[in-house]
Amino acid sequence: MAAYARAAVRLAADEASEGLIQARAAARSWLELGAPYEAARSRMLVGLACRALGDEDSATLELEAARALFVELGALPDLDRVDALLPGPPTPAAHGLTARELEVLRLVAAGQTNREIAAALVISERTVARHLQNIFAKLPVSSRTAAGAFAFEHGLV
Repeated sequence: MAAYARAAVRLAADEASEGLIQARAAARSWLELGAPYEAARSRMLVGLACRALGDEDSATLELEAARALFVELGALPDLDRVDALLPGPPTPAAHGLTARELEVLRLVAAGQTNREIAAALVISERTVARHLQNIFAKLPVSSRTAAGAFAFEHGLV
């Protein structure tokens, strides 16, 4: 709770870099504790910090991740808040991929390793590997390189 509060205060004080650090720490802690609602709220702060730092792509990824958790939890007021922060209408799943699989695919296409993806999305490397298996099963690809190429060819990045 303290990391979340520090992040919110830092963002309000236009100290986005420090706010981002605190928001990521909060998200990581809430996930470790098995508190998805609080993790989603923290991911919203991560998204806002990324946006304040001029990284709109990361902001959108974080906000979409928060949105997916709010949908799962049925947190409608929070869903409305995150939708207001997202550019345009919510992104539907593309080519049968879930929102999280799309996040992983975008990061693979950006050349990130499983470890880097896990850190960015605040999930385990094992979970990243599982998402990749799902992506390979749903798309006509069998490697990270082919998945990245598919993402570029189909406008998913």
